[in-house]
Amino acid sequence: MGIKVYNKTSPGRRFSSVNRSDEITRTTPEKSLLRPLKQTGGRNFSGKITTRHHGGGHKRMYRLIDFRRDKDGLAAEVKTVEYDPNRSVNIALVQYEDGEKRYILAPLGVKVGAKLYSGPSAEPRPGNCLPMSRIPLGLEIHNVEMTPGRGGALVRTAGGAARLMAREGNWANILLPSGETRRVNVECRATIGQLGNMEHASVRWGKAGRKRHLGIRPTVRGSAMNPVAHPMGGGEGRRSGGRDPVSPWGKLSKGGKTRRRRKNSNKLIIRRRRNVRSGQLVL
Repeated sequence: MGIKVYNKTSPGRRFSSVNRSDEITRTTPEKSLLRPLKQTGGRNFSGKITTRHHGGGHKRMYRLIDFRRDKDGLAAEVKTVEYDPNRSVNIALVQYEDGEKRYILAPLGVKVGAKLYSGPSAEPRPGNCLPMSRIPLGLEIHNVEMTPGRGGALVRTAGGAARLMAREGNWANILLPSGETRRVNVECRATIGQLGNMEHASVRWGKAGRKRHLGIRPTVRGSAMNPVAHPMGGGEGRRSGGRDPVSPWGKLSKGGKTRRRRKNSNKLIIRRRRNVRSGQLVL
């Protein structure tokens, strides 16, 4: 879509930019596919904060997204491309031949009026959903299932794309955007192509108010706190704390291991993703 930069008419506009809405063809969502979305403010059922820096923001309605793409053999015509406040990628409203309407993640290059298909007999074209056993090697894919029939769980963010590298028996090897190589069952489905809204990560928010509008609350640096409030706090002046950066509970915050060592799906990971900061493998 591209990035739009405004004239520097105020301090908030001086360093901010927005996504162009060239791809958006409709601003009002399909009412039959809306559901209420209750805001939690990062709190659990007992009212305790379990996710920090969440709260406030604009009220939203949830759009039901078809991650399964299980209507095989029926053509789905793309009616509109819309903005979804609940995710970074745009969504597309498709209508099947039997009249049913569903939302899907909008692939890059798929325009209004395009016909999309699902199932083993579909052609490997952008926007079509096929099992791994039917996708040619080397193609870019997104909305990848981890369990057959459960719906896409991997590669669902703006500009995301994985790559089908190989097939060995009942398993397919895919290269994820993080650099991780993972095995999935060949009966798992994936959608061909790359997701749109690729410039989402290049948008500069410019001011704190835009982040509050998204429901993101302020974050205080640990080194600016008192020693009683954070392991990195205290000291005279801007001290580094004399230790590696950690979370408020002492967990390493840059390169720390957060994955359970005995997780059942560890055996499906062929090659770990690389730590962006140090270039080392994350175990």
